[in-house]
Amino acid sequence: MKTALLVMMALLPGVALAECAEGRAELRGAFGTAAFSVELADDAAERSLGLMHRESLAASAGMLFLYERQAQVSFWMENTLIPLDMVFLDAAGRVVSVHENAMPRDRTPIPSGAEVLAVLEINGGLARAIGIAPGAELRHAAMPQEGAAWPCSE
Repeated sequence: MKTALLVMMALLPGVALAECAEGRAELRGAFGTAAFSVELADDAAERSLGLMHRESLAASAGMLFLYERQAQVSFWMENTLIPLDMVFLDAAGRVVSVHENAMPRDRTPIPSGAEVLAVLEINGGLARAIGIAPGAELRHAAMPQEGAAWPCSE
């Protein structure tokens, strides 16, 4: 309940958010601004493990998968126990697509649909509840700052 309140507070206009931090991803769009406490998966081993085998995920938490270069990617949920939303992001940090409520333990590939540099996984249903949609912008310390839609310096 407390973590859900923190996400909701970040959605309120006028709530100032801190500049980029390694453990924090921020999204902004027509909905306002939302912040998530994130784990970074930025190498092959971490990306392969992802959020598998976890029985829960705090409402304001997620995992940010970061790749070395933009490419089409695909995810699956075979050993993932909780439903997840996947927010696919280009190199500028713009949301290019959202896959909602990926089903736990499903082996069906979930493609990005476009070349992406990063993917933010959050609790299933949260993207729709917040209003995260293509065009929203993410900032995070590990994202490239040159050409960023929402750089850390703002």
